[in-house]
Amino acid sequence: MRTTPFHPRLSELNDQGLYTHWQGTLSALRYSHAPKHEYFAVRNGVGVFDSSPLCKYAVRGPDAERLLTGALVRDVRTVRDGQAAYTLWCDDRGGVMQDGVLLRRTGEDFLLTAARPALGWFEELATGLEVELEDVTDAFAMLAVQGPRSRTVLAEVAGLAGAVEGLAWSEHRSATVAGTPVTLSRTGYTGDLGYELVVPEAAALDVLDAVLEAGRPHSIRPFGEEALMTLRIEAGLPLVDVEWHDSRLAFTDADRVTPSELGFGWMLGGVREGRRFVGAEAIRRELSGRTSRWATTGIVVDWADWDRLHRDAGLLPPKSEHPLPYESMLRSGDGESEVGYCTSFVYSPVLQRHIGIARVRPDLAARGTELRLELTIAHRTTTVRVATTRMPFFDPERKKS
Repeated sequence: MRTTPFHPRLSELNDQGLYTHWQGTLSALRYSHAPKHEYFAVRNGVGVFDSSPLCKYAVRGPDAERLLTGALVRDVRTVRDGQAAYTLWCDDRGGVMQDGVLLRRTGEDFLLTAARPALGWFEELATGLEVELEDVTDAFAMLAVQGPRSRTVLAEVAGLAGAVEGLAWSEHRSATVAGTPVTLSRTGYTGDLGYELVVPEAAALDVLDAVLEAGRPHSIRPFGEEALMTLRIEAGLPLVDVEWHDSRLAFTDADRVTPSELGFGWMLGGVREGRRFVGAEAIRRELSGRTSRWATTGIVVDWADWDRLHRDAGLLPPKSEHPLPYESMLRSGDGESEVGYCTSFVYSPVLQRHIGIARVRPDLAARGTELRLELTIAHRTTTVRVATTRMPFFDPERKKS
């Protein structure tokens, strides 16, 4: 099992020794006995997350934009130098394969991240084009610095003050930390004010030490995947193998989802008018025929109904910040028919409500639609009242200001 370039230092701060693996690399589940402590470090202060296992692909050359325009759902031509853009890519059926963040350094120089390996697919699409694709995953570490104090902390790191100042949401800049060139982007997976650093592998510990030292007066602490899951649900951000499965690997259409069904119809500008990328024809037919099976929406539980159901069973109403590891069915308001399912469900500490990311019939996605969520109490299946709502659930002004 591999470790990240930050592991030698972050492992010293991990008093639990609990890890999972992310693409064959150790990834901390949590650093302390309670992931809620790490969660509140991000929501109230500043935390760091090691996202080094993300696949990273450098795309360069005269046809780099042409390749990415034909591969990605987001129109790359609208992404300016110095911008970062979240995007998806699909197969010929219009089913979502993966997602990632694209950094446009210059007109012919891009960096694309992905949660799962995808280099071979892009190489096939690049056949005959004047473009260079390079897997730089092991050459660079990535550190997410997230939370309301993240800007203050990074501004105190020698070399980053100028880069942080005036950096708008979804922009990136080059800087130098500890004598090493780095890329600083105002991006993240927590739905809060936050930044990410792309750091050459050889200098990873020097840069991490500089960030931790600057963050010491602000009680900076690392956070693991357990805290991240609660943070990303509050932000309404989907996760591969939870909200969707790679369309190429899914056995049936039940596990496939289109960008519209996943809630990213806003990426599809120009598709009706003929914009072309892999899967665009199938997506155009879906849009024209209004054949989307699902709409993605947020749901919020009626807390009084939740409490009543549990107290009537002689139980204290649970309020766990650990997301459920399984899907839960959604039923119509009268409970008579199945109308969708909840893919991610958790108690939000900052909102003090149970919330979920759900997929429902398009006619039931309007904000405020009353539905019922299945759950099991005292070994019996029942339902609790929920209402659809917009996402993100938590969207502080500081994220983009």
